[in-house]
Amino acid sequence: MFGNAAGSANRLLQRGLWALMLLLSVAIYGSHAPLLTLCKVDGAIPFSSTSVVVLVELTKLVLSLLFLLAGAREPLGAAVSWRHAAPFALSALLYAANNNLVVHMQLFMDPSTFQVLSNLKIVSTALLYSLLLRQRLGSRRWLALLLLLAAGVTYSCGGLRGPSDPRGMHLHVTPVGLLLLSVYCLISGLSAVYTEAILKTQALPLSLQNIFLYFFGVLFNLMGSVWSGAEGGFLEGFSPWVLLVVFSQALNGLIMSVVMKHSSNITRLFVISCSILVNALLSVALFNLQDASFIPCGPCWGLPALPAG
Repeated sequence: MFGNAAGSANRLLQRGLWALMLLLSVAIYGSHAPLLTLCKVDGAIPFSSTSVVVLVELTKLVLSLLFLLAGAREPLGAAVSWRHAAPFALSALLYAANNNLVVHMQLFMDPSTFQVLSNLKIVSTALLYSLLLRQRLGSRRWLALLLLLAAGVTYSCGGLRGPSDPRGMHLHVTPVGLLLLSVYCLISGLSAVYTEAILKTQALPLSLQNIFLYFFGVLFNLMGSVWSGAEGGFLEGFSPWVLLVVFSQALNGLIMSVVMKHSSNITRLFVISCSILVNALLSVALFNLQDASFIPCGPCWGLPALPAG
């Protein structure tokens, strides 16, 4: 009797922690674009995007190492080799490309336009999830995904104009922004599905797998920083807002690794779609964003069906 009660309490605690983790991820996703906008100086991003990404990856690497040391009960020994680490190199390369794209895309669209249109990666991820992992999605989920796609396309057509009122931020996106967004959505879907496959195939602790992934992430982004030859110091243009971006993105990366290891990318897509509401509220509150009353319509259409099978 007491054993059943303890087991029920433990399951309830786990579900509560899981829900709290997902809510935190929704908040981080939704606040990312507004935080990047707050980092701008005279309309331009004053820091090197590769520096930010390197610090994000380095933070995740250090935290993963601490988690591994804290949770290690027995040595892994010879069971771990470079054959386990090598597959994460491709994941890190794809993530490195996309993390830099996210920063540069803010120059070609406002934060809410980015947040809504970036949800097109929901469709690309779902397609690759079905094709590469051979996971069947229910008809209600596909309907939800198509509704989100329709909302994103409609929004992009209405937002193809430049900002004209200096008193407030208008919805806008340029053709270059749409091109970069298309590349971003494709890479995002491929990297997510590929990483999930690796995480679930290997019978290794998640913290160790994260160490492999973030080691390559630091390496590739450092190479990108050297190759770009950015002027100024590594931390030039940094502010408290930039540091908040670094910490929040590192934390969200660790959360998403848990989701992909123990759930699926479909849960991740649900989190991303929920973040539109957070982004819209922050954009209105922080930037006096105009013409944003219809932003929540897309997720409101799709969210009731997305979690269903």
